[in-house]
Amino acid sequence: MLVDRILTVIEDDIVPLTRQGVDIGDKVFGAAILRKDDLSLVVAASNHETENPLWHGEVHTLKKFYEMPADQRPATGDCIFVATHEPCSLCLSSITWTGFDNFYYLFGYTDTSDVFNIPHDLKILKEVFKIDNGAYGRTNAYWTSHSLLALVDELPEAAQASLLARVQALEGVYRDLSDTYQASKGDTDIPLA
Repeated sequence: MLVDRILTVIEDDIVPLTRQGVDIGDKVFGAAILRKDDLSLVVAASNHETENPLWHGEVHTLKKFYEMPADQRPATGDCIFVATHEPCSLCLSSITWTGFDNFYYLFGYTDTSDVFNIPHDLKILKEVFKIDNGAYGRTNAYWTSHSLLALVDELPEAAQASLLARVQALEGVYRDLSDTYQASKGDTDIPLA
């Protein structure tokens, strides 16, 4: 099942990388690219803003994806893009420019702002693009975005419990990572810490 596989990738592949990044002052965002046909992992990465403020989790994942030899890199149309958090405007544009027709995310903008205390995504969408409450076109000519929680809600009730327990566990993991990041963010020169 797709949601199960995406949660596994977040738990096993993205969280360890995010933990390493947070330990040096990076934010809590990560991403991965999977093959559509068998859901195998192509690449996973996390935020690297202490190296370069443009290396958001999604953008750094795309950087690593395009560093793969072309003959080993699948076409973006054959892939699923996974983000731990709903992508900001930079990352939405990066996903668009690289040709992905989809992305899936775990935590929405409200979580990013209110739970993880990183309000910049909503503020930038509001100030630069005049979009209230992150209401961008979630289905458009380029891609369709998918909230993992919305997908879980569509499943039969019997299938929801174990997935929701895993989401709840990930919420705890990301709260802890966020607390670590918040405690040390003044020690970095990230412009929008």
